Amino acid sequence: MSVGFIGAGRMAQALSRGFISKGIVKPQKMMASDQSESILDFMKKQGVSTTNCNIELVERCDLVVMAVKPHLVADVLQEISDFFTTDKMFVSIAAGVPLEVLETNLPEETRVLRAMPNTACLVHAGTEDQLDAVTGLSGSGPAYAFATIESLADGGVKMGLPRDMATKLAAQTLFGAAKMVLESGKHPGQLKDEVCSPGGTTITAMHELERGGFRGTIMDAVEASALKAKEMGELEVQKQEERTQEMENEQANEEQKSEEMKMEKVEKKVKMSSPQ
Repeated sequence: MSVGFIGAGRMAQALSRGFISKGIVKPQKMMASDQSESILDFMKKQGVSTTNCNIELVERCDLVVMAVKPHLVADVLQEISDFFTTDKMFVSIAAGVPLEVLETNLPEETRVLRAMPNTACLVHAGTEDQLDAVTGLSGSGPAYAFATIESLADGGVKMGLPRDMATKLAAQTLFGAAKMVLESGKHPGQLKDEVCSPGGTTITAMHELERGGFRGTIMDAVEASALKAKEMGELEVQKQEERTQEMENEQANEEQKSEEMKMEKVEKKVKMSSPQ
């Protein structure tokens, strides 16, 4: 199976790197299109074929991954739709662009999926109503984690640690904590309680986090991201409806003009055939 990435930015680069490292797809079976040669250079270094032409990519690849910014999706879909055949699969990792918009702009019976690039699974129409929440939690989640690592490192620097050491310790701490959650099967709250000794340093630190609204702020961030993704999706649907209405109006106008021309021809024939 050949895989093509329309848009060769960070998400496409991360996915292609993962496919190669896991042996899922060989680099010679992948292709990337982008208007920026500097961005394509990264793909070339991995052995991935590159092009500036989206249509060429669509014609050559079995699975096409839409990895452009959300506001560019509709234009790209219109560009490639006439060249997309139903034996191909289309996957979009563009946040906030619902299946309705994707399916409307591709040939009927095209296999269309939406995916969150920060998750290991593809999310299909059955969970479409949950994908905005997935975006808020998992799609935007790495940014929350990076900010947390940076904050922990800043705290370490404030207390006298060298920056490099503080950053590595912070990253390893989050990595280790995440592994414990995934491998132990315990609730995060239980793991947190196990670390907090009575009257100790950690429970004192947790008190400060609670005082600062740490958990509430994280929850608010997830909610804000999810609502933004929903808003973006609704906007794309609205744009699609407007485009469809414009096309229908243009078609109706053309049909009306055609009818008027026919009537004019009939009237001329009647006049010519009428006795003077």
